[in-house]
Amino acid sequence: MNSFFERRYVIAGIFIALILVLLARLFYIQVVDDRYFLYAQNNVMRRIIQYPARGPILDRTGKIMVQNEPIYDIMVIPKQVKPFDTVEFCKLLDIDKEGFDKRFAKAKVYSPVRASVFEKQLSVQAYASFQERLSEFPGFYPQLRSVRTYPDSAASQFLGYIGEVTDAIIKRSGGYYTPGDYVGITGVEKSYESTLRGQRGVRNLIYDSHNTPKGSYANGAYDTAAVAGERLISSLDMRIQKLGEKLMTNKVGSIVAIEPSTGEILCFVSSPTYDPNLLVGRQRGNNAAKLYKDPYKPFFTRPVQAYYPPGSSFKPLSALIGLQEGLIKPSDTYNCIGYYMAGNHRVKCTHVHGTVNLAGAIAGSCNGYFNMVFAKVLNAQGGKNTDDSYTSWKANVNKFGFGERLGVDIPSEGKGLVPTAKYYDKIYHKGGWRSTTVASLAIGQGELLATPLQLANIEATIANHGFYYKPHLIKAIGDKQVIKHEYTVKNYVGIDAQYFEPVINGMQSVVDYGTGQGSKIPGIVMCGKTGTAQNPHGKNHSLFVAFAPRDNPKIAIAVVVENSGDGGTWAAPIASFIVEKYLRDTITKRPSGIYPEYYIEKNLLPEIIVKPADKAKLKADSLKKATADSLKKRKADSIKQASFKSAQNKPAKKSLGNVLTAMLPKRKDDE
Repeated sequence: MNSFFERRYVIAGIFIALILVLLARLFYIQVVDDRYFLYAQNNVMRRIIQYPARGPILDRTGKIMVQNEPIYDIMVIPKQVKPFDTVEFCKLLDIDKEGFDKRFAKAKVYSPVRASVFEKQLSVQAYASFQERLSEFPGFYPQLRSVRTYPDSAASQFLGYIGEVTDAIIKRSGGYYTPGDYVGITGVEKSYESTLRGQRGVRNLIYDSHNTPKGSYANGAYDTAAVAGERLISSLDMRIQKLGEKLMTNKVGSIVAIEPSTGEILCFVSSPTYDPNLLVGRQRGNNAAKLYKDPYKPFFTRPVQAYYPPGSSFKPLSALIGLQEGLIKPSDTYNCIGYYMAGNHRVKCTHVHGTVNLAGAIAGSCNGYFNMVFAKVLNAQGGKNTDDSYTSWKANVNKFGFGERLGVDIPSEGKGLVPTAKYYDKIYHKGGWRSTTVASLAIGQGELLATPLQLANIEATIANHGFYYKPHLIKAIGDKQVIKHEYTVKNYVGIDAQYFEPVINGMQSVVDYGTGQGSKIPGIVMCGKTGTAQNPHGKNHSLFVAFAPRDNPKIAIAVVVENSGDGGTWAAPIASFIVEKYLRDTITKRPSGIYPEYYIEKNLLPEIIVKPADKAKLKADSLKKATADSLKKRKADSIKQASFKSAQNKPAKKSLGNVLTAMLPKRKDDE
């Protein structure tokens, strides 16, 4: 009897244990692990994200620069996939079996029960064929999205591009983005991402066992509508933007033009450029890889990232500081004998100018005059206090935006460089250097570096007689034409307005009869300054800055053409065409005989310097590729029962030559 009762307790204990295990498992499945819930839910209901259209971007006249076109991503829920004709599936999507396997394995790693992107960016035409047979492929469904399209294929570095989010972006977004989402990567697309992307919506659909939608869940009570992104009106004028890109064809450099009265950037050319449509669609990755390998670096946004010595374009600013400090007067003269004695060494001048005043020194670009001004500024507190005087000079230069970020609304703006006194203390030790030691700064050389945007902004400041508005690329947001307050604030540079006229007189003379005379525009008074920025790695950089007209200026401009020589030869003519096109919407015949087509057709791309180590590596890579091509051909020929001899003959040699020619890199001296 006792044995019976003992067995009863044991059996009861076993049943209780089994029940507890089952309850624990049910608790885990229903509460802890959401896989089964998701799987069950996905069998009947699917949460479809409604992606809003990104906001369009227009130029200042209302011309569309970028808009949207619909595409489809093919999504997959691996757990719902059942056996089907993969050959036909791959054919419809234009992929191979190996590609299918890789995509499906990636989807399973992400989640067997959650949807992820299987194939991206099918065009409407490609999706139409797939849609007809969608019911044959359980577990797969379409996701409507939109991608960018660029009607004019222009202003690439300004607009930027969108791309798929990375893990880092997803993490920074706090979960807003999920794998497969698109986000602005560069340019305005990145700066205004939160404005352009809009607000996503959700649609809950019921599906049957055949993967066919049966309508909205709860009659759409839990659906939310997508809200399109805001429209951006840019400050660019596409007339001069496209002209600028043509003029800079086969050249390295940039053009920046600003409206002085607003700070709006009218032209933003970075050359070489690229067609932004190449970064849209299923070939985006391949196209991007080619662009990244381009030795001229088309993704490099030169207007805000490239650094150049300002050269002689810096001289008007140097004069303004001397005038403000009371160290020179416009009537003060200097006798130029062809050089300036900076201590015990000569600083060569461009010519023997004879006796020149301020306006004459600017017109003739007299190095000696500006070395004299610089020496007065740095010796103002005595030779033993050069550090203090230099620090004061640097502060004045910084007020113009040199050595400081101007805060333009585009990523990765550079600061340029105006060295500190401590920098020279480290080189020459404190008290061991004087104005003569750093005399090259007086004429915009030495360690002084600026971006083209900073150069154009200085011209806007001179045009405004002492202040500038923060340069910006977006002038209005949305239907309400919102303008950011920071773009309406005047930034004064600490120079009294009275000191600008003598400087402007000299700048007008530069164009009327000086180094920029060949670029004079009939009927338009343009004030400018040519510059020849020294380049230790090759030909000098051609540089020109200007504003026009003199009275009530409408445009300030800076042009840099790398490795092309004097400022008056290339940069000044290009700038004059842009200025006249903007002011008159036409380009008239010039007394000098210059015309745009000559500059458009001229190839000034700098010669590519290949280091011996690079040549050896490229040759090895080329041989490796040529060998692979030969082996591939040999295998194909053997299948066709062709002779072994024909497989290793001339084709490999020809391939080697072509590859070497195509792959030799070109390196820029400033990158």
